[in-house]
Amino acid sequence: MLHNSIYEIHDRRFQNLIVRNADLEELYSGCRWAEGPVWFADAGCLLWSDIPNQRMLRWVPDGGVSTYRAPSNFTNGNTRDRQGRLVSCEHGTRRVTRTENDGSITVLADSYQGKRLNSPNDVVVRSDGSIWFTDPTYGILSDYEGYKAEPEQAARHVFRLDPDTGALESVMDDFVQPNGLAFSPDEAKLYIADSSGGSNDTLPRHIRVFDVGDSGRLSNGRVFCTIDKGAPDGMRVDTSGNVWTSAGDGVHCFAPYGTLLGKILIPQVVANLTFGGPRRNRLFITATKSVYSVYVTATGAQLP
Repeated sequence: MLHNSIYEIHDRRFQNLIVRNADLEELYSGCRWAEGPVWFADAGCLLWSDIPNQRMLRWVPDGGVSTYRAPSNFTNGNTRDRQGRLVSCEHGTRRVTRTENDGSITVLADSYQGKRLNSPNDVVVRSDGSIWFTDPTYGILSDYEGYKAEPEQAARHVFRLDPDTGALESVMDDFVQPNGLAFSPDEAKLYIADSSGGSNDTLPRHIRVFDVGDSGRLSNGRVFCTIDKGAPDGMRVDTSGNVWTSAGDGVHCFAPYGTLLGKILIPQVVANLTFGGPRRNRLFITATKSVYSVYVTATGAQLP
């Protein structure tokens, strides 16, 4: 293992994914728990959630930071759909919403089998328009990141929302606390984090991977990797299929078959990350109180 500045190189392949003289830049500090970064290429800006402060913030290169939405209903994870609209997971209202182009908000999901969702956490959109999200209980455990409540769901589900019918289907229900999720570039695999072991070594702190069938069914679930510092939270995949995930000591990068390639060490616990910038080669990292960025040679696979 080699150390170089902010980089911890476990496999020589990682050297081809990083810019060794690139600096880690702190873009903003002043959050209580920064989460859910999403890049808007058409607007040239980054949005993210500051969950306990009930707000979403916007960063524009050379333009600084401003408030995008407040109150935010304790919004956590964010993504964009294939029409470029913002899709968000709200802890406070225990729902998934879409922000329309005129600024109005459409509720996409707030219940399953007649009972309220736990607290939707992170969300991705597949190329067929289906919306996939995790539903752990973090937002109802206390009044810090939502409103304390007893869960109504018997499990912590991973859900798929049908784009045509609006029907909500549980695609997996055996996670302790499902968290971040991301598709492989060809969408044949879905990676899902179980972050329950962040403060308890007897619980999972790993990412599982599933094969995705034509009908959206998940099969052949197996452990993809285990995080050695903290727990996995949000993650993204680059165009080569490498998985970049949050962890307690920074961003960990894994090869498509689960080999740890290296780490980008961050001074604070990382919650989430996304690729952005005009060439999708700038990694934006939400880490506790701050938002950081660093240029890499990898290109983010997410669209739009």
